[in-house]
Amino acid sequence: MKNTFKTFLALIVVIATSAFTIVNTGYDVGDIATDFKLENIDGNMVSLADYKDAKGFIVIFTCNTCPYAVAYEDRVEALNKKYADKGYPVIAIMPNNPNVKQGDNMAAMQARAKAKGFTFPYLMDKGQKIYPQYGATKTPHVYILQKTKKGAQVKYIGAIDDNYQDASAVTKTYAEDAVNALLEGKEVPETKTRAIGCSIKV
Repeated sequence: MKNTFKTFLALIVVIATSAFTIVNTGYDVGDIATDFKLENIDGNMVSLADYKDAKGFIVIFTCNTCPYAVAYEDRVEALNKKYADKGYPVIAIMPNNPNVKQGDNMAAMQARAKAKGFTFPYLMDKGQKIYPQYGATKTPHVYILQKTKKGAQVKYIGAIDDNYQDASAVTKTYAEDAVNALLEGKEVPETKTRAIGCSIKV
């Protein structure tokens, strides 16, 4: 009877412990991001290592078909124009399965980039291997990385700003604030926010 009771108690402990176990769902602030090599819309393969003079990166998981992502396209372009020359270029990655979302295939990505005049690389996460490493769940989902001796360190994760519907009504420019702080050698004021967008299609 005692052995049965001990077994029961042990089972309760295991269940209770597993209930509070945090599953690794990607990078956290402070983690070092692994480099990647993904195909750009121009057919070239792009990796973070290609940017020898960069101080860091604004990595944005985005796509053609999500209304939230479309609403942010001009703001993503503005981020690149503002920060690429300062050492923080935008690297856009399309994480959706193009077999599920035909509007996110390479031809559609090329057409969208041409129509909008994107000045940043627009990469396809072929095989959907990179977005799970980052822990991205939405389009758009932003990861701001800073180059360090250890590698590209995650400094911010979340939304671009606090109003996807109306750029003129934005009161919190999370991504800009993060990059500005890094350029000034300061701590990022808000390191995590909730990404607002469409779920990534697998």
